[in-house]
Amino acid sequence: MGGSRHLKRLASPDFWPVLRKEFKWVVRPSCGPHPASKSIPLLLIVRDILRYAETGREARKLIAEGHFKVDCVVRTNYRYPVGLMDVVEVVDTGEVFRVIPAPVDYLTLIPISRDEASFKLCRIENKTVVKGGHIQLNLHDGRNVLIRVSDPSRPVEDSYATMGTLKLSIPRQEVLKYIPLEEGSLVIVTDGRNVGKVGRLINVAPGMRRYRRQVKIECTNKEVIYTTLDKVFVIGRESPEITLPKVALNVG
Repeated sequence: MGGSRHLKRLASPDFWPVLRKEFKWVVRPSCGPHPASKSIPLLLIVRDILRYAETGREARKLIAEGHFKVDCVVRTNYRYPVGLMDVVEVVDTGEVFRVIPAPVDYLTLIPISRDEASFKLCRIENKTVVKGGHIQLNLHDGRNVLIRVSDPSRPVEDSYATMGTLKLSIPRQEVLKYIPLEEGSLVIVTDGRNVGKVGRLINVAPGMRRYRRQVKIECTNKEVIYTTLDKVFVIGRESPEITLPKVALNVG
């Protein structure tokens, strides 16, 4: 029968910018590239974050008319889930934003330049071998990138590892750069009590599961924090590949 199409405000994620007792219901994200617990519906971004509408009806009309893009693609579904590292563009004004983890807010939109809006960072969650011996990279936002190899018995083209980050052009989805997860890499914490903090990766404890492997990070203010591997996102080597919120830089 499928899941419920309705969601009460009291049951919505804590980081959604809605008042829990003002009304009973809130828009429920549809199935998409991000889970409902780690995304924000496009309607809430238009109405409650960007303030381009005062009511849900006005926001739905603007979205249906094609005034907003997500990752350079026009989205007309007001329930579309917008999540980590997505690029949101307002077609009429030319404003561009990226969804970044931030302290307290968990997910926030920060303005970026037009040049930066041409790419996004995607974390490699899994690798599979498909027909012909080619390598398929499964990314955190539901994308799949195919790495073609000339000799399946010696795949020299396969230099990618899970938990590393791909810098992809959008919407063409070409690999511009690969940033591995290694000591000294610049990372941002995407969840937990240290969400939004930025620092250098010191080491990763051995283990069998990502949520059990402890990660040690040294922030830019020399603070040392600990988290688990599943909450780490590589954003660069010497310097970040993307614009970061000032709050994250101050605490990290």
